[in-house]
Amino acid sequence: MDKDELYQTLLDGLARYTGHPLIGDVLRTVSRYPDPNLAHSLNKNQVASKKWLVTELMRAAVPPLGTVYVLGGWYGVLSAMLLNEDQLGVRRAVSIDIDPGCAPVAMLLNRRHVEQGRFLAVTRDMAGLDYRSDRFEGPDGRGGTAEFHAPPDLVINTSCEHLDDFPRWYNAIPAGTLLVLQSNDYFACGEHVNCVPDLTAFRQQAPMSELLYADRLPLKRYTRFMLIGRRG
Repeated sequence: MDKDELYQTLLDGLARYTGHPLIGDVLRTVSRYPDPNLAHSLNKNQVASKKWLVTELMRAAVPPLGTVYVLGGWYGVLSAMLLNEDQLGVRRAVSIDIDPGCAPVAMLLNRRHVEQGRFLAVTRDMAGLDYRSDRFEGPDGRGGTAEFHAPPDLVINTSCEHLDDFPRWYNAIPAGTLLVLQSNDYFACGEHVNCVPDLTAFRQQAPMSELLYADRLPLKRYTRFMLIGRRG
């Protein structure tokens, strides 16, 4: 048994043991896309950060979320986690990433939700989004496609450290929009052009009119920061 077959066998066993459909979704996706970057999106730090986000979003007792934009959505893992939590009331998750290689992987990972018209992966630069007027074409849940225009009820950006012009991106979001933002203090990574040294600096960078949650999550090599609130 080679290493890839071993990992697939382990995932299959976990899927059967837990009965959680997301593990089966991951197994199907890694079988078709055995990409190290996909594995990286599911490493312990990434999963811990996403689980933290989902848990605190549920604790914040936000209203049913309707349409959620996940910016820097990568392979759609966070969208899948959100869509599997009925308590959040997510009607549709739109995973937006600038890398065109992400969309087909994200669509496969979220195939159950694609078939219900609840998930769409879009290749776009988050810096160029118009939250009031952008339209997207995606699965309609009936086997066809349709164009939809749905301003987001929630905008999630877990990649704030990657934005070289954070104020421009932040100021384009309509005031009062519900946000979940994450950043970190991992300055050693060359792709991290907008790290923050602590939670106070992050709050100053992203002022909220209503702050529902602010905290830190210590991880190996760095600390992740998270804000939940409404854009000021």
